[in-house]
Amino acid sequence: MSIDQANPAGNAALDFCLRLARAHATIIRRLDTVLGGHHGLSFGDFMLLQHLSKAPGGRLRRVDLAERQGLTASGVTRTLLPLEKTGLVARLADERDARVGFAAITPAGHELLDNAMLTARETCAELLRHAPQDGLDALTLVLGNIAGPGA
Repeated sequence: MSIDQANPAGNAALDFCLRLARAHATIIRRLDTVLGGHHGLSFGDFMLLQHLSKAPGGRLRRVDLAERQGLTASGVTRTLLPLEKTGLVARLADERDARVGFAAITPAGHELLDNAMLTARETCAELLRHAPQDGLDALTLVLGNIAGPGA
């Protein structure tokens, strides 16, 4: 018996993960192109602004933002710098602890995100135009289980 025949569930899981990785790369490439061309944002910038906009008070500790973005603390700092320079994100200090730094979305960041959100929705709808809604709902549950709570 071959390895393929010995573990059909493992083969299906591997096939799903490989296809998911390829789809992920395709989605990021497409959104990078569209968001960059229309709004001057990378997909990573878009996600960062979205995380901030959903956070209480529109702000997150840099360490929490890094975790949500899947970046290191220095990686999120490098990502934030251009957004701070263009006024989309502001750097805030904690009133009680000067060692804690927050990133906060600005009104200009909210406005750009709102416009970019329309573009992202249209792009994603186009990418998934052939997917049935019940299939998307099921995949959303699967991906939520993989990514964990709060993803």
